Amino acid sequence: MSLSGELFLGFERRATNHTFHALDAVHGRPLSPAFSAAGEAEIEAACALAWSAFAPYRAKPLEERAAFLESIATHILAQGEELVRRAHEETGLPEARLSGERARTVGQLRLLAAELRAGEWLGLRVDPALPQRQPAPRPDIRQRRIALGPVAVFGASNFPLAFSVAGGDSAAALAAGCPIVVKGHPAHPGTSEWVAKAIVEAARETGMPPGVLSLLNGPDTALGAALAADPRIRAIAFTGSRAGGLALMSVAAQRRAPIPVYAEMSSVNPVVLMPAALTTRAASLAREFITSLTLGVGQFCTNPGLILAIEGKGLDEFLEIARAAVVELAPAVMLTPGIHRNFEQAVGRMAAEGAVKLLARGLEPGAPHCGRAALFSVSARSLLAEPRLAEEMFGPASVVVRCAERGEVLEVLEHLEGQLTVTLQMEEGDLAFAQALLPAMERLAGRLIVNGWPTGVEVSHAMVHGGPFPATSDGRSTSVGTLAIDRFLRPVCYQGFSDALLPEELRAAQLDRRPHRLDGERRPGDAR
Repeated sequence: MSLSGELFLGFERRATNHTFHALDAVHGRPLSPAFSAAGEAEIEAACALAWSAFAPYRAKPLEERAAFLESIATHILAQGEELVRRAHEETGLPEARLSGERARTVGQLRLLAAELRAGEWLGLRVDPALPQRQPAPRPDIRQRRIALGPVAVFGASNFPLAFSVAGGDSAAALAAGCPIVVKGHPAHPGTSEWVAKAIVEAARETGMPPGVLSLLNGPDTALGAALAADPRIRAIAFTGSRAGGLALMSVAAQRRAPIPVYAEMSSVNPVVLMPAALTTRAASLAREFITSLTLGVGQFCTNPGLILAIEGKGLDEFLEIARAAVVELAPAVMLTPGIHRNFEQAVGRMAAEGAVKLLARGLEPGAPHCGRAALFSVSARSLLAEPRLAEEMFGPASVVVRCAERGEVLEVLEHLEGQLTVTLQMEEGDLAFAQALLPAMERLAGRLIVNGWPTGVEVSHAMVHGGPFPATSDGRSTSVGTLAIDRFLRPVCYQGFSDALLPEELRAAQLDRRPHRLDGERRPGDAR
């Protein structure tokens, strides 16, 4: 299949007169074809289609919705290496990394299909009528959770598959019963078109309404703002910069009927190197740190951008090995010229801070917009006096915070902004110190890690990929794992309904097929 550059308005393809090109990430050359940019007419058409699809789509039996998700996964895999090659051209990410990301995308679609069938996400509850209760009888009360409505999904620059057209946000919204209008990221429109084709093919194959997906492309930020303001859009899912997330939150809050925005924005993912761990394995910690820091040229939302440790021989050894590794690092192409420019500006600002010491930079780049690793150090007192020293640089750069004693480690953690992750590198001798830090870690982040590194997010039932602001706009949610579906649901209570009028899953004949609570007692359900 070839790329057309057209938009997807449900099952219809549409070209516009306003076009743009993706760029070859390595060489900066325009890639064919020219891609149509959406305007007011296309936004109107996409939102109208999504709204018309909402009622029939959310009414589909759960088995049919699950089959749709599985069919998307199958069609993505059927596209073979053409999809991976195009993603590589547009992002510069290695094909092996992109193949792994495709597997993650397929895996989360299949995981959510299984979750749909299990039915626990429906939140079924029944409080039977108590007509004889005194002083007043209780009516029959039943509850389930239903879809919010059409969701605007914003594709991320750094995950062209796993957080894009069929990524985690899209998969969760579709699983919940919400049609999606995707604003494709302008850096990889060809990849987006490939994946949109897979969703449309799956929708046709499984009998879904056409408006279950629309894909709107364009380089103009006004497109996203207009989409977020449309009254038919009932939630927003975004992964990107803090400025972009805050702009969408502002638009959503100023609507006549404000809507939730689930934005993943900024995180430096602090790692605490504890004393016993530094004493026993400073060298291996340094090597592992550099691997995690430079993974994806530092363009993961979970790269370790802040290292906390107590002054001493162990930290000195760690820093010397990390410094030696950084100066030998070859630069690698970053996702876009804009991301590279912002990274270099952030590194320059950090290097200009009087309290900060530049320990090392990687080798000089020999090609355009290649990220050159940077390692800095600063005292805990200086960081506490100037919070901007802990801001994300989004690239292969990290700051080591030298703490005088254990109390300063805790003080720094308590003063940081919300994070996606906090990591402890520890040994048995660090247990009491770790226990003292744990309450602050829980307040700070959504995922707490021991003896691992924050890069690499497992797609599973227990995973949390979220955290307090500004890591995300709503720290009560996750964008990865089966709990991600909760963002696009709301509870509805049915009081005094006859069995015939109730939704099918709350009727007497169907209730025992799925997990539910009967007068507060948990019942496991049997979905055979």
